[in-house]
Amino acid sequence: MIGLMRAISLSAFILLATALTPRPAHAESNVDILLVLAADISRSLDERKFRLQREGYAEAIISPRVLKAIESGPNGRIAVCLVEWSGPQQQAVIVDWTIVANATDAQRLAARIRDAPRLFMDRTAIGNAVDFSARLFEKAPATSNRRVIDVSGDGTSNAGRSIITARDEALSQGITINGLAILSETPLPSNPWHTHPPGGLLAWYENNVIGGAGAFALAAEGFEAFGASIASKLIKEIASNDVTPRRMP
Repeated sequence: MIGLMRAISLSAFILLATALTPRPAHAESNVDILLVLAADISRSLDERKFRLQREGYAEAIISPRVLKAIESGPNGRIAVCLVEWSGPQQQAVIVDWTIVANATDAQRLAARIRDAPRLFMDRTAIGNAVDFSARLFEKAPATSNRRVIDVSGDGTSNAGRSIITARDEALSQGITINGLAILSETPLPSNPWHTHPPGGLLAWYENNVIGGAGAFALAAEGFEAFGASIASKLIKEIASNDVTPRRMP
């Protein structure tokens, strides 16, 4: 009898301890989308273009239209991580996973985006950027059935791992990749195909970068239009309920 009472007491203690033990944040959290913003800062971006891109992200995240889209979601919040990348060994988390549910959250995120230093200025390794971004979902502080990498850049991949291989591996994990092609008026003198591939940069992104459920690509008509374009893109990503995988060419 004493042995039975001890067993019952031990079981009760274990149940109580389990109930009181804090669970990891991701076990109880839920957001409408886990979104990695993966921004090209290769050497085709001079300081002026770089600042326009950074400011574009900051302004987009605090846009009333974007905030309305966030607040209108089933959970009313999203998780965002900003990555900047260039060459094969040059990827970094500029702003780690951040929950955005209201204007205050967005303002704090925008300030961190504006204040972070520039780290790279090399070639354009989109495949390595996708690999790096895909691994970040394992460290997300929340859960969602939508995991999206949002790749922006002003040129084709010209270094590092194959973007096709990296894209396909990410898609096999249930990750969606969207794209924002930043168009330029004149080709690079040293490598005109990089910014102006046959068919245009937007078509190149559609054929080589994007994929997964509801995948899409948009074009920004230069860095001056980047902020408005990324805001429109964020709204579409946040509001999307499309779970149909996109057939690749």
